[in-house]
Amino acid sequence: MTSSRPPGPRQPTLEDVARSAGVSRATVSRVVNGTRNVDPEIQRIVQEAVAATGYVPNRAARTLVTRRTDSVALVFSVPAHRTADDPFLGQVFSDPFFGRVVGGLLTVLRPRGVHPVLMLADSEDARHALVANLRQEHIDGVALVSIAPGDSLPFLLTEAGLPTVLFARPSTPIPISYVDVAQQAGARIAAERLLARGCRRITTIAGPFDSPAGQDRLAGFREAMAEHGYAYVPSVEGSFTQVGGERAMRELLELYPDTDGVFVANDLMAQGALLVLRDQGRRVPDDVAVIGFDDSSAAQASRPLLTTIRQPVEDMAAEMARLLLARIDDPRQDTRSVIFRTTLVERDSG
Repeated sequence: MTSSRPPGPRQPTLEDVARSAGVSRATVSRVVNGTRNVDPEIQRIVQEAVAATGYVPNRAARTLVTRRTDSVALVFSVPAHRTADDPFLGQVFSDPFFGRVVGGLLTVLRPRGVHPVLMLADSEDARHALVANLRQEHIDGVALVSIAPGDSLPFLLTEAGLPTVLFARPSTPIPISYVDVAQQAGARIAAERLLARGCRRITTIAGPFDSPAGQDRLAGFREAMAEHGYAYVPSVEGSFTQVGGERAMRELLELYPDTDGVFVANDLMAQGALLVLRDQGRRVPDDVAVIGFDDSSAAQASRPLLTTIRQPVEDMAAEMARLLLARIDDPRQDTRSVIFRTTLVERDSG
């Protein structure tokens, strides 16, 4: 005994789109598959025909033709776990910086129909395994955010021949495209701001000494201070976390209790520094002026509101996505770097 059911509505085909657009099936296929060098006017006509007919490309077939999956890996590479109560996932998703990166990437990837796949690496074994998985899963490319000191992942991805763009300058010179901010110039702005306020006993909470951002912000700040006659600026290393900022601020106040101005190398640490200053009865900015770096959501959640150096993270992440898509389209192109300017955001803390 056989049963039958009414057939569903017929799905539009490439031929339907071609008839609607008045072009050949091959032309429609080239547009749908994202082939380069299609006349923009023809591309517009075909895209309008696709919308009018309701045609939906077969992703599996398209992958066979283009050898692309329309997916990129968004990889966060961070230091290994240090304690049981400092989980890796908590570090990634509680830091407003990471959310800003994701938002910036999506503004470029989403209109192109490219889907980011979140991947995490917090150990050397995990990094090697991640590269092997990326090669097997045929991910089109990698947007890499690395805050792990001496991270091997940028080199491993480059050696594997995977199209990769890095957020921030690599710690060692390798042929990889990246976006970054003028780190030293931003730190110089912070120094000028504190000096203009009349601060004279100035200290700094630096980022990790083994990270490019930590090194550059400290170097830029000290260089600017030296130009104003300050041969030595006391510093304490922080960890780019709020807890690290609290610890470093306590240490600075113990060693240099007359501190009247402090540059903190990121906003999360500055938030921690403000908590310590308040607990110790120091008025901000009257007793101690505080300048952060990033202009993250932590700057506006701080009390008082944090004066900070803005790096345009969303714009940087969007540019990272554009560089990555361009490299996926043409793997032969040269690597590139794009450096963004910093600006001072004046609020209440300094």
